[in-house]
Amino acid sequence: MQEDFHYYATYCASFIAGYSHKESLDIAYSAQFVDVCSRTLLSKIKGPSDAATTQLQLELMDARTDPVGLQDITRIWSSFHFLPRDLAAEKKNCSKRYRDKFRLICGPNGDLVVKTVELAKGKPVQSVGIAMHVLADTWAHSNFAGTPSLVINNTNYVFYELLPEGDDFKEKQIKFVHKTSSPDDLENSVYTNSLYQSNENSIMNLGHGRAGHLPDYSFVRFRYLPAWGEYAEITKDNPSDYLKAFTQMIYAMKYIRGDVPSFEKDVYDMEAIGSRKERIREIINKRQLLASDDWKAFGEELSGEEIEDFVIDRYFDEYTGADKKEKNDTFIGKFIHGAIVHKGMVIDEIVKSGNKLAGVARESLLSRLFKGEQK
Repeated sequence: MQEDFHYYATYCASFIAGYSHKESLDIAYSAQFVDVCSRTLLSKIKGPSDAATTQLQLELMDARTDPVGLQDITRIWSSFHFLPRDLAAEKKNCSKRYRDKFRLICGPNGDLVVKTVELAKGKPVQSVGIAMHVLADTWAHSNFAGTPSLVINNTNYVFYELLPEGDDFKEKQIKFVHKTSSPDDLENSVYTNSLYQSNENSIMNLGHGRAGHLPDYSFVRFRYLPAWGEYAEITKDNPSDYLKAFTQMIYAMKYIRGDVPSFEKDVYDMEAIGSRKERIREIINKRQLLASDDWKAFGEELSGEEIEDFVIDRYFDEYTGADKKEKNDTFIGKFIHGAIVHKGMVIDEIVKSGNKLAGVARESLLSRLFKGEQK
């Protein structure tokens, strides 16, 4: 997903869930900050590198792809952007190495998303924003894994966009190119993706890079033949998935606020959007590279307040200017805390499942320290 959903749509979902304008802005900022909180950024503000929630392209190009380097990559991307759906998923007649990668495939309504939402309950709004980013990405990034893998994440020429035509859809073969300097050509279904690399563990085979930004566009529907699915056809319906993501966020935040008693899988608060459902569908289905303006206008109608645009360094001075003992109480300090705790939880679950692709993480110890479990 992009800033349009992680920031502006998350603001809308937060406000509908019952948070104030200010709280909704803080949740939205935290959700979007997950996409920019790299080690480079943390070094700039003198924050702990263990709190990184993403990696810049330059960082990835310099990343090691030996077992230790791959574990580091997997810890970040599987925790925050490609949360595994089923760490016990079965795959017959394959090696353990392949099965471990197969079990990291992202998808909604897994046990880990329940743990993610439950972990945010009773925590500051920064942790709520982190949880909403992770939850939303389980829908957008479904069927891809947060670890480099050609066999899991590759795409081929059998990749078609489904374009609405009357009461049905027409198919148009997607053309992938590698010109990152040019925007995607929506009219002609020409999209930028990562370069094909036959090396199983190439950085080019991380996440949905081989499918470009298609998973990040709310309007798009496509079908393709992933190798991990034995080349059976999969159809991805983003408009349907994004609506579920939006209403599941509302339900999750009502649980975090204490307005509903539990967070269950496959529950969506469609009632909360009521008569606004068609307006939301219009935004989701509109064919455009970025839907920020539409979500922003909708959010301002909801609250009657101005939604400030996302400014990456909004809280940097507060953090850098605070004494060492006070840093944890700043906005960024609380985000760092929440990020390390969440990452530690996910890695612990991956390790407990017998999967070594995330290693035995230092973040797990830090997570227990933050939660007061280390004596």
